[in-house]
Amino acid sequence: MNGRSAIVKVPASTANLGPGFDALGMALDLYEWIEIRLSDRTQIHVYGDELQGAPTDKSNLIYVMAQHLFEAAGVSHPELDISMYSNIPLTRGLGSSATAIIGALVAANALIGEPFSQDALFQMATAIEKHPDNVGASLFGGIVVAFWDGKRAEYLRVEPAPSLDVLVAIPEFHLSTEKARHVLPTQVAMKDAVFNVGHSSLLVAALCTGRYDMIRHAMKDALHQPYRSALVPGMSAILERATDHGALGVALSGAGPTLLALVDGASGGKQELEKFMLDSLRAEGIGARTMWLKPALAGAELLTQGDSNYTFMEVVKGEVRA
Repeated sequence: MNGRSAIVKVPASTANLGPGFDALGMALDLYEWIEIRLSDRTQIHVYGDELQGAPTDKSNLIYVMAQHLFEAAGVSHPELDISMYSNIPLTRGLGSSATAIIGALVAANALIGEPFSQDALFQMATAIEKHPDNVGASLFGGIVVAFWDGKRAEYLRVEPAPSLDVLVAIPEFHLSTEKARHVLPTQVAMKDAVFNVGHSSLLVAALCTGRYDMIRHAMKDALHQPYRSALVPGMSAILERATDHGALGVALSGAGPTLLALVDGASGGKQELEKFMLDSLRAEGIGARTMWLKPALAGAELLTQGDSNYTFMEVVKGEVRA
């Protein structure tokens, strides 16, 4: 392989956190690694079980996003050698597409001398995704509070407390964001809008002040979870009762089907919560796996740029947690 290359590590993300629909995102310590190398012919190398089935031609999202950035910069690099490895489950509500978008933009930007600022990359990614929560979390890390008015995105970053743990229950089926958005109404009642304004405001205040005891009240939602519950059997029971089994609060992760619980890492009863979530899904005939995660404090990280003495997988193996 010839040509300059860049390797980027990007965290997964969860969006909404209940009431913060399209406005709140949190980076999680699951990652995708992406290498983009200038080449004389396009090749796409896919590593890891989570990416099986990903396109290996120029329809691949990473290739498409890299070309999008090159076009915006007024340069032409039509042939790329791309490698990717991920431990982020696809189409499960953990921001896999946003991770790919951010990774591609950051790597492609590095390849051509970083003509775009971090804010410019955020604007570009938000315009592509149409909402800033996942891309903001993956780019900046931590918890991101953001909005997009169709022209510009703005955000503030909140640093989660070190004690905050995240339990995700990942059902063994895919759920596309498009399908999950299709079930949402085009209009909502004023009382539901007011409900979410209050709850999302309280949630942000709780996260900023460390009043995690308020999260159980603040993570309730009236705008999207009631409509999506039919798509994830067992979800309603988990939303209603997880705080009785040790969760600070619980929500559908993004568009789902993954369910996410925030947990005080110093508390006991983690096994009880994990069992409750798995049993609730199993009672509806849904198999699932669980993961204990932490909020990722760092966002997208450029690991190598230019010439490197290490292969892509050597870099990845030095990064992947055991």
